[in-house]
Amino acid sequence: MTLRHMTIFVTVYQHSSVTKAAGELHLAQPSVSLAVKELEEYYGIRLFDRIGRGIRPTEAGSEFYSYALHIVSLFEDMEKKIKNWDTLGTIRIGTSITIGTHILPALIKSYQEAFPSLRVEAVVNNSGLIEQHVLDNTIDLGLIENQPEHAEIQAMPFMKDQLCAILPTDHPLAVQSCVTLSQMAAYPFLMREKGSAGREILEASFSLQHLFVRPIWESSSTQAIVSAVSQGLGVAVLPYLLVEKDARENLVKVLPFQKPLSRNLNIIYHKSKYLTPNMEAFIRLCQDFPRLHPDKNSL
Repeated sequence: MTLRHMTIFVTVYQHSSVTKAAGELHLAQPSVSLAVKELEEYYGIRLFDRIGRGIRPTEAGSEFYSYALHIVSLFEDMEKKIKNWDTLGTIRIGTSITIGTHILPALIKSYQEAFPSLRVEAVVNNSGLIEQHVLDNTIDLGLIENQPEHAEIQAMPFMKDQLCAILPTDHPLAVQSCVTLSQMAAYPFLMREKGSAGREILEASFSLQHLFVRPIWESSSTQAIVSAVSQGLGVAVLPYLLVEKDARENLVKVLPFQKPLSRNLNIIYHKSKYLTPNMEAFIRLCQDFPRLHPDKNSL
């Protein structure tokens, strides 16, 4: 079996589609199907179940994927290591939406000033998808707002972010210097969507205090929540990073909690990943960010 077989199989597995894999690899569809068939015949196993016009990996296929991905990833890492000796090549970064909006642009600008010949590719999505990109080796480093769920992923904190109370400027609680979650729970609540890192932390905090809050508004858009709060529709809890500009412009009132709600922002990578000198330089840049931008983590 060749590296080509492994690459084709990994791509088909990740897309759950022969057609999409063929398009990504710029191969004819019959060539992709043949490569999968040759793998199945060689190992004497079925890698995919054909269901109608779709395919689904078998248990053996999922097991094989973990080996094939590792083999393909090692080859890609070898190429990156060799190319990076002269600071040429590509580094692929993925971040959560909060980090991508408020931290990533400054990071990439500083990084490209230090490595002008290096191509930087970035993807911004929710933390769960960034973890999956790390597992699939479609990005080299990720920056997320929570602890990764997968044992294969290594995490290191690089800064803290505070969660704060977001209130209409004329709200009864706005005159206080700080608030509690129980005080906030008495008012109509606006929340981020389920699955977001901020929502998980908030719900866990409510649970610890035996508080039940049913949101009247759920949104993946922070700006939609801030806008609704500014119109007096309710209160919210959001990362300070996301609302510092709105607070400065007096669109909403931002208050800290009596018992601070904070979280680590983490750099993540696959535990089997070879970290090139350029990747290590990006990690150091992330770790220096709080010192160089103290306004980003103070309330």
